[in-house]
Amino acid sequence: MKHVVSISLGSSKRNHRVEAEFLGEKFLIERIGTDGDMNSAIEMIRELDGKVDAFGMGGIDLYLVAGGRRYAIREAKKIASAARLTPIVDGSGLKNTLERRVITYLQDELGWTFAGRRALVVSGVDRFGIAEALWEAGCRTTYGDLIFAMGIPIPIRSLAALRLLAWMLLPVISQLPFKYLYPTGEKQESVTTKYESYYRENEIIAGDFHFIRKYMPPELPGKIIITNTVTKDDLEMLRERGVAVLITTTPELQGRSFGTNVMEGVLISILGKKADEVTPEDYGELLDRLQLKPRLEVLNNMEGEQSL
Repeated sequence: MKHVVSISLGSSKRNHRVEAEFLGEKFLIERIGTDGDMNSAIEMIRELDGKVDAFGMGGIDLYLVAGGRRYAIREAKKIASAARLTPIVDGSGLKNTLERRVITYLQDELGWTFAGRRALVVSGVDRFGIAEALWEAGCRTTYGDLIFAMGIPIPIRSLAALRLLAWMLLPVISQLPFKYLYPTGEKQESVTTKYESYYRENEIIAGDFHFIRKYMPPELPGKIIITNTVTKDDLEMLRERGVAVLITTTPELQGRSFGTNVMEGVLISILGKKADEVTPEDYGELLDRLQLKPRLEVLNNMEGEQSL
């Protein structure tokens, strides 16, 4: 049995452990949160290094991506360097492949139409695959990178503008302490509605669930949310707030969808390669074999004239 462990800077309240089977091979999959303690994450990785088949690095990105360029986050490199024997991945490989495929699946297999619909991607550089896919599908897309990551209430209204800002700012932003860019530990449990207008004016809300949840208003009637890392409690909270449809880009495993870093850990352990040896084509071919499909949950009726 292969063993994949996600060491996350997120809350330990979201820890989970499951057994699953992929391509006839059994896996033990664990998610362990360190409540924002980076030193604890590093020590845990060092302790398990060489004893497990793959690490996922959760609650932090190793790379931010925009327009074919990627930028390594300084603090994430410290965590990744603790793994000397076991491959470690942050999910960015799947964000650019699996998540991009989700929009294609919804269009081609389920007949969804995206042209002209309003979509909010809470952080495009964190989810560049889906950020591009929604724009290319014809959505009137707003990117919330300046709003949700930096507290600057300026929406980005085009993919070209997102790329330009990313090229200008990411070389500097990637050197900042990650806690200033993304909620970790107990901050993942806090919620503020200061930017709720951006939720209300868009039909589709996409991106990292912790970003979405942190700024989520108490009512979201008729909205479609495309995300991952959702627990049973999260699902019920979304249902209570009136969300119409939840789509997770990773499949459900015993009551929750894991982060892309976990699923990328599964894939890299199947491939048997080092993280820096895997290509997008490797992931694409393996995803074809696995035939992974997004999870779709209809939580409430759509409002008014809206339809899928």
